[in-house]
Amino acid sequence: MSGKRIICAGHVCIDITPAITDPGNVRIEEFLMPGKLIQVGKASVSAGGCVSNTGLGLKVLGADVSLMGKIGKDDFGELILNEYRRYGAAEELIVQEHDATSYTVVIAIPGIDRIFLHHPGANDTFCAKDIPWEKVKGAALFHFGYPPIMKKTWENDGEELVKILSGARQANLATSLDLAAVDPNSGAGAQDWRAILVRALPLVDFFCPSIEELCWMLDRNLFDAWKERAAGRDVTTILNVDRDIRPLAEECMALGCRVLLLKCGASGMYLRTADRRSLERISPAVELNSARWADQDFFEKSYVPEKVLSGTGAGDTSIAAFLKAVLDGYDPEMCMHLSAGTGASCVEAYDTLSGLRSFDQLKEKIQSGWKKNE
Repeated sequence: MSGKRIICAGHVCIDITPAITDPGNVRIEEFLMPGKLIQVGKASVSAGGCVSNTGLGLKVLGADVSLMGKIGKDDFGELILNEYRRYGAAEELIVQEHDATSYTVVIAIPGIDRIFLHHPGANDTFCAKDIPWEKVKGAALFHFGYPPIMKKTWENDGEELVKILSGARQANLATSLDLAAVDPNSGAGAQDWRAILVRALPLVDFFCPSIEELCWMLDRNLFDAWKERAAGRDVTTILNVDRDIRPLAEECMALGCRVLLLKCGASGMYLRTADRRSLERISPAVELNSARWADQDFFEKSYVPEKVLSGTGAGDTSIAAFLKAVLDGYDPEMCMHLSAGTGASCVEAYDTLSGLRSFDQLKEKIQSGWKKNE
C-alpha cells in the first residue's frame, strides 16, 4: 500500500445482473425481441456505480480509500450499507430520508456491449455541499464518477461539477474524473456536453472515460458514423487507433486534462499524457515522476481472461488499478499492464469484485506470459 489516501465520490447504486448464457454470434435485436421469453440464470445483486466499483475495487486492491455517495432510506439502500460495512467503508455514505436508492438492471450478453436500465434516485441531488471537505484534506487524490447520471452535476452547464472539482483542488488533491453513458432522450442528453467538458477538464488531472462516452460528447456525428460502421456490433471492435482514437484524444487533451486513460472495451486502453510542465502542476501529494510520465502515447491491448462471465465493473475496476498503480509509483507501462490485467480479472466473475487479483498476483501472471488479445 502506498499510504496515499484516495477519496472516491459520486454515483452509487444497486446493480442487478442476470446471468445470461452466450447466445452465439447474434445481433442484439435478434436476441432482445419483443414478446420473446429469454431464460436466464441466477441474478447477481451487488452495490454498483463508480463509488462501489472503483472505490471498493481500490479497497480490494489494498488502497487507503474513503467512499462518499448518497443513497435512500429503503431496502436497496440497506443492501448497499451492508456491503459497504463488510469493507469498513460505510461511514461517509449519506442516507437521504425521502429519496430512493438508485438501481441498475445490467443486461450483460456475452459478445455484446451491455445494456443498462437505470434509475438515478438519490444521486440526482448529490452536490458539492454533500462532501465533508474537512475529511478530504490530507488525501492525495479525489476521484469523481458518473456526472452524466447525477442531475445536479450537469445542470447549469456543469456548475456543480466545477464546484466539486474546484473544491478538491483547493484542498490540494489531484483530481480524477470518470464519465458514464448518456441517454439521448433524458435531460442529460439535451445538455451541451462539450461545453461542460470545456469548463471541467482544466480542473482534471486524470481523465478516465470510455471512448464511446467521450466521442458522444465531443462529436455526435462521428459517434453516429461509428455506430453505422459497427452495424449492431460493439463499437469498440471497429475502431482504429490512428484513425479513430488518437484524433479524439488530441482534441480531449487540448481541453486541459493532464493524463487521459481511454477505455476501449475488450480491445484495450489508450494512454495519452501532457508535457512535463503540465504534469508538474499535479498535486505533489501524488509524487508523480513528471519526466517519466510526460508525452506518453500508446495503446495497451487487453489480456485474455480465463473465462468471460460479465463485463459489469470491468472499466471501473481497471480505473481503480490504474489510479492505485500511479500512487504506488509504477511507471506508465506497468500502470497500464496492471489496469488491463484487472479489467480482464473482473470479467471472470458475475460480480465486480470477486474476480480481482492483487498486484503481486497480476505481475506474476503477466511475467509468466499472460496472453493478450490480438
